[in-house]
Amino acid sequence: MTHAANLFERRQRRVRYRVKQTLGERKRLSVFRSNQHIYAQIIDDAEGKTIVSASSLDKELASAVKNGGNKDAAAAVGKLIAERAKKAKVENVAFDRGGYNYHGRVKALAEAAREHGLKF
Repeated sequence: MTHAANLFERRQRRVRYRVKQTLGERKRLSVFRSNQHIYAQIIDDAEGKTIVSASSLDKELASAVKNGGNKDAAAAVGKLIAERAKKAKVENVAFDRGGYNYHGRVKALAEAAREHGLKF
């Protein structure tokens, strides 16, 4: 394992630990980004189940977004996850950036989700 991957995993564990300490009754909004796509899911850690998920690969977004690996796609995924969360009656979440810096695509997804009704 490379040094950078090891540092990423340590940062990821640290972020998840802090998020879980402050969860309470809230669900966790977890973000994963690859070079070509971005994924988000709202997880109920008490039951260990994913409540809703969205990604730049979803059929609803595939036609609207040309490139799944940019900030426009991340904002679209943020909007979609917020809409799906409303339907599932989830309003308050804890944002789990998963070791990624709060910058660029991760930030665009978070801000879009906030604008469309998620509170974190």
